[in-house]
Amino acid sequence: MEAQKLSTFPIRVYYEDTDAGGIVYYANYLKFFERARTEWLRELGFEQHVLLSEDIAFVVRHVDMHNHAPAKFDEIIKVHTQLSELKKVSMVFTQTIKKEDIVLVSATIQVACVKLDRMKPCAIPSAIYKECLRVA
Repeated sequence: MEAQKLSTFPIRVYYEDTDAGGIVYYANYLKFFERARTEWLRELGFEQHVLLSEDIAFVVRHVDMHNHAPAKFDEIIKVHTQLSELKKVSMVFTQTIKKEDIVLVSATIQVACVKLDRMKPCAIPSAIYKECLRVA
């Protein structure tokens, strides 16, 4: 599957994602965003477990998240992911969670590439960087 400028990842809201009132607990949106970025990377042809075996990981450096409306138990929501900025060691993603055309949550998330053994920033691997340029 070829990655596009905007990637869409559907998620069904399970009971475990919600609070006692059946509304998605706010921190779980971060998990949904993470899953969608992993799938975005997979669409580019890169698997997280392979990167980990090469001592490379992407870690969240900054999150700016806004909750607009709640997602509820058993709803199908879609996480939209777009690469909005690419640098040598980091990327910024614009992500939204929608139910149909209604924006439920929006976020700007910066991730940094790190060498796991030292937990220090490193250059994004060139193959990934080139693919990111192609879809940016």
